[in-house]
Amino acid sequence: MSPSGPPPDPPTVQAYIGLGANLGDAADTVRRAAAELAAVPGVSALRLSPLYGTAPVDSSGPDYVNAVAGLDTTLPPLDLLSALQAIEQRHGRKRPYRNAPRTLDLDLLLYGDRSLGLPTLTVPHPRMHERAFVLRPLMDLAPGLTLAQGGLEALLARCADQAIRRLVR
Repeated sequence: MSPSGPPPDPPTVQAYIGLGANLGDAADTVRRAAAELAAVPGVSALRLSPLYGTAPVDSSGPDYVNAVAGLDTTLPPLDLLSALQAIEQRHGRKRPYRNAPRTLDLDLLLYGDRSLGLPTLTVPHPRMHERAFVLRPLMDLAPGLTLAQGGLEALLARCADQAIRRLVR
């Protein structure tokens, strides 16, 4: 039997990550977290949307700074989730109760066209279509993207009651 050569490279998948923070210097935290994410082995071509300010949704505390990162990855979804959680931990993320204010929140929004319903991960993110703080920055990166619930622009119009402002810094 002849050697078959090196194993094939894992496929590259386009993923989108929601970034948010509302404790400390939230804008700086979001930017640093994006840089840390770009340095994860298996992640490449990271693009970060502009930063947006939003009031907390189903939460409390100061306003949030939100963004979305689009990236290419060869990591399987659970490995990417583990990398996101490790970045959150490095930034002091605590989970004292659901929707508590946070130093950093990283959510895997989309992983290619895959749908996953695991105990630790649901993709597409189950509430992203209801959140202006996800839809507006996602439109900056992928304006033609369509979710199962519809196009981003139409979905964002349904969130008109959620104030969102682009931050200039």
